[in-house]
Amino acid sequence: MLKKITYQAAVLLLILPSVAMANIHHGANDAFELLVYKSPSCGCCKKWITHLESQGFQLRTKDFHNLSDIKNEYGISPNLRSCHTAVTESGFVFEGHVPSKFIKRFLLEEHPKAIGLSVPAMPVGSPGMEVAEQFMPYTVFIIYQDGSYEPYAKVESYESQFD
Repeated sequence: MLKKITYQAAVLLLILPSVAMANIHHGANDAFELLVYKSPSCGCCKKWITHLESQGFQLRTKDFHNLSDIKNEYGISPNLRSCHTAVTESGFVFEGHVPSKFIKRFLLEEHPKAIGLSVPAMPVGSPGMEVAEQFMPYTVFIIYQDGSYEPYAKVESYESQFD
């Protein structure tokens, strides 16, 4: 009996690091999956979804006329809100027009105290908010479980929001 337990423990010690890393990191061919809560009439949400899909994300959408309850449920404070909220299966949130570049980076990193990222309001020139050649620099914020937040990335030019 002791031999069997020792053998099982040894096997677990050998494979556990591989299993843990597989759950943290996506491979090049793995798709990032998000559920997007949005207004049924919002054109910029649809354009943002197209941006993510073109970058390999798999998205499902749910239309709501009032998204305040969703934002409250996921702990997004009013000053960090935008028009749509995307959620991973593991519960990370991406509020507003967050470029796919930063979503991918965030999901590949470890952020044990974070709930996600936000681009508050609707900055002109962000993915989904393209207006001719116009661009407004903006900040992507990381949101923490305690409600605090800080800059995660500064987007100074249109080109810098893409890989």
